[in-house]
Amino acid sequence: MIKENLEIVEANIQSACKRAGRDRSEVTLIAVSKTKPVSDIREAMACGIKVFGENKVQEIRDKTAEITEPLSWHMIGHLQANKVKYLPGVACMIHSVDNVKLADEIEKQAAKHDIVMDVLVEVNMAHEDTKFGISPDEAADFVKEISVNKHINIRGLMTIAPYTENPESNRVYFKGLRELKDKINAMNISGVHMDTLSMGMTGDYEVAIEEGATFVRVGTGIFGERNYSK
Repeated sequence: MIKENLEIVEANIQSACKRAGRDRSEVTLIAVSKTKPVSDIREAMACGIKVFGENKVQEIRDKTAEITEPLSWHMIGHLQANKVKYLPGVACMIHSVDNVKLADEIEKQAAKHDIVMDVLVEVNMAHEDTKFGISPDEAADFVKEISVNKHINIRGLMTIAPYTENPESNRVYFKGLRELKDKINAMNISGVHMDTLSMGMTGDYEVAIEEGATFVRVGTGIFGERNYSK
């Protein structure tokens, strides 16, 4: 099933790129493997997938301990500052930076390991109470504030759009995130040149690609529905 699902997702990505006049190489598919067993990940790996996303620090630690092949692991879920210490050397990017305390802790832990951690600033484009992320109005000031950290590389922005039956209704948020990235880049903040937009999930990744996504995070569309009762 995973192989067939990946073929469908890949075809959809190619179609969206074609519609947007973009090169397929501009879009990276993150296979979101949260709650899924290692056997599913290995099945996706056999199909050529090398980039995986996890929501929980413990899960990313467990899976990377078992899967030692060279893969790119992305921390895409809400992150507590006290869990950051487990990520250097494990995650290649953190997608969910949305407060100064968290940014400072990433700086501290990355400095300890003498690395520069790639991060994305999470923006709550739809102002949803149930979601994390900073408001679009505060994004530029926030980027400026955390840009002083020498062991953080602010690569771009991430958003989780509302769950919807109609992906078109999220276009406004994806377009807004792209415009926000361009606006912040135009401010020429020292050390900041953002090239990454992490946006679009199983229900709306094609629209996100049309609006400039460079990472799309697809879980259910690849691995099937999740069972959260386990």
